[in-house]
Amino acid sequence: MARAPSPAMRKMPAPIHLYYITDRTAFPGDEASRRLLLLGKIAEAARAGVEYIQLREKDLSTRDFEKLAREAVDTLREIQRETRNAKHKTRFLINSRTDVALAVEAHGVHLRGDDISPREAVAIQSIARENLRQGTGNFLTAVSCHSVEDVWRAEREGASFAVLAPIFGKPAVRPVPALGLEALKIACQGKLPVFALGGVSLENTSACIDAGATGIAAIRLFQNNNIQEVSHHLRRS
Repeated sequence: MARAPSPAMRKMPAPIHLYYITDRTAFPGDEASRRLLLLGKIAEAARAGVEYIQLREKDLSTRDFEKLAREAVDTLREIQRETRNAKHKTRFLINSRTDVALAVEAHGVHLRGDDISPREAVAIQSIARENLRQGTGNFLTAVSCHSVEDVWRAEREGASFAVLAPIFGKPAVRPVPALGLEALKIACQGKLPVFALGGVSLENTSACIDAGATGIAAIRLFQNNNIQEVSHHLRRS
C-alpha cells in the first residue's frame, strides 16, 4: 500500500503576488491631502509586503507626476531602511512614462496596450543607464492587456509580466464586459506571468489563482481596505 507523501514531499502552492494600482482622486480632501493619503497608502502597501505598486495618476502634468513619483520613491526607500527585509522588497512602476521612471529611478514601467513595446522601453533604459554609467539593472516592463491575443503579443515582445483586464467586468458609466475566467486560464498557459485585474475581490481571487494567474492587481481592493489585512487574507487563502 502506497504511503501518503510526507509534508516535505508535498508540492507547496505558488505564492500569490499582489499589485496595487494607485488612484489618489478616490481619496477625500484637497489635492495636498489626497497626495499625503496616497503616500501613506503606498507605505502601507510596502509594509504589508505587496510586491508591485504602479503610480497611475494619469491626470497630472509631467512636472507634478514626476514630483509625486520622487516622493513615492523616497517613501519606499525609507520603508526598506526600516524593515531591512530585501525578501519582500516592493517594486515601484510608473504608468506609461518611461522617461519619468528613469528620472526617479523606479523599478520599471507599466505600458498601455498601444504604448511602445517592452523591448523599446528596456532599450531606452539601457541607453540611459549606460550614459549615466549606472549599469542596466533589471528594468521591469508590465503591459496592460485586454485579450488573450494581447497577452501573447506582450510575451513575444519581451514583457516582464502582463495585467489582463477586466476579468470580472469593470464598473463605469459604460460598463466593460468581463473577459471571464476561461480567457484568463488560456492567457496563463504561456510562459509570461499574468495578473488578473477588474472586479477582483477577496471572494474571487482564489478562482483567478486556480485559473493560473500569478497574482491579482487592484485599485479599490487595496485603497479602500487595510492592506495588511487584505494581504494576510489572500495569502492565507
